[in-house]
Amino acid sequence: MKAFKLNRRRALASAAVALAGLDRTHAAEGKLTLTGSSTVAPLALEMAKRFEKQNPGVRIDVQSGGSSRGIADARSGAAQIGLVSRALKAEEHDLLAHTVALDGISIILHRSNPVALLSDAQIKAIYTGQVRHWREAGGPDLPITVVNKAEGRSTLELFLHYFELTNSQIKPQVVIGDNAQGIKTVAGNPGAIGYVSIGAADYEARQGAAIKLLPMGGVAASVAQVRAGKFPLSRPLNLVTRGQPTGLALAFIEFAKSKATHDLVEAQFFVALDAP
Repeated sequence: MKAFKLNRRRALASAAVALAGLDRTHAAEGKLTLTGSSTVAPLALEMAKRFEKQNPGVRIDVQSGGSSRGIADARSGAAQIGLVSRALKAEEHDLLAHTVALDGISIILHRSNPVALLSDAQIKAIYTGQVRHWREAGGPDLPITVVNKAEGRSTLELFLHYFELTNSQIKPQVVIGDNAQGIKTVAGNPGAIGYVSIGAADYEARQGAAIKLLPMGGVAASVAQVRAGKFPLSRPLNLVTRGQPTGLALAFIEFAKSKATHDLVEAQFFVALDAP
């Protein structure tokens, strides 16, 4: 019994040192690789920079490539942490999700397009090729350019699930990868329609990008509505590990979930979560 108590005290002491190290210079050493969602990657990169500054012995490599890559790399060990911008599926029970923020997915149009509202039925008709011209949706005399996400992107999966579609039913003119590419494509084409992260779209619109966000289900596409739990197409932004994280991975995840990163989350126009 004494040996058990001693080992338990040592384990607790080690855990305490690891967590305390978040606020100490030279508290941690080593390298982490994070890969996956292009939505989570910019936030993870800012978190990594701050963590490295507090822990000069640490190097964190952040790569994008889609949530599917984050899942695959976390499973294979190619990355200690996967970046996944959706909830885990039932068949992904071998992985653990650590939610660091919330986000929504918004329909975006070119800023010059006078259309201010599209129903779910209209969006579905546009994406399946039943409606091909903006005049059919109360818009300008322009053909519609449908911008869709590439396979492996969680944004695509959530969009398809919400509208009860399969990817084979979508009739796109342009297929894009990350949010930045989608925003650039719509901003450069007055007839385009796309869907991207609310956080990314809101930020770029504020910076002058020629896009606008449309409401969904009568709810404005905004960070405030995501925070209130009212926006219909919302999602968690996750750091994913294969089993319980330990060591440096655990220290970084605890840091990413703490109030020490809330300003970084808000700066990306995501919704910060209260630290447990």
